[in-house]
Amino acid sequence: MDAEKVLSTDDITIRFGGLTAVSKLSLDIYPGEIIGLIGPNGAGKTTCFNIITGVYAPTEGKVYFKGKDITGMRSDLITKEGIARTFQNIRLFQSMTVLENVLISKHVRLKANPLEAILRMPRYTRARRRHYEECMELLRQVGLEDVAHEMATSLPYGKQRRLEIARALATQPTLLLLDEPAAGMNPQESLELMKFIEQIRHRFELTILMIEHHMEVVMGICERITVLDYGVTIAQGTPTEIQNNQQVIEAYLGAVETNA
Repeated sequence: MDAEKVLSTDDITIRFGGLTAVSKLSLDIYPGEIIGLIGPNGAGKTTCFNIITGVYAPTEGKVYFKGKDITGMRSDLITKEGIARTFQNIRLFQSMTVLENVLISKHVRLKANPLEAILRMPRYTRARRRHYEECMELLRQVGLEDVAHEMATSLPYGKQRRLEIARALATQPTLLLLDEPAAGMNPQESLELMKFIEQIRHRFELTILMIEHHMEVVMGICERITVLDYGVTIAQGTPTEIQNNQQVIEAYLGAVETNA
């Protein structure tokens, strides 16, 4: 397997009973890319994310991360390898502050054992202090430092989305999976989100795979796009190629006349 690829899925297929949710999906993602994964509702997009992040093991096929076979690996171990994700429905810890939400994610990088934590031994104390400082710096970089000690659920919707991304960044990923980050946003918020994603890609040296229904976001930020329909890949290409693909148009809108 080509180690230069950040992520490669080799004909991954998953079946639930008699239903094939994803069929022979092959993706090759290279360092620094922003790749879109789109398709109508029920196309298998989030299922694909769940396979990559270890929620599901594929029925067939393999998943490779930086050349390593991670197929069926536990989700927490995949996070430690360097893959983080967000969810379509925001999943913040509602009873915690903005900072506490980020600190929770940082624990995956904590270099102390449970006994050291229980006894508050020096190594644990130093690690906690360092993580606090790193999380405050992260919040500064994503524009949330001024609300660090506010309850997460008190934030406006757009900032809650940004916090969820910050929480994923706290795990220090190489590959960031964004599941409909623009869901529920108005056009101005979507535009700000696009700028934000571009900023974090460069600032944190990320590769990004994103699911998104807002076509202006997908077409405006992704270098390449894969389109799924009923779990089957129907198109792969640049935004321009996807926009002019008749099969993609029909999958979204039904058979329509087009001048493309």
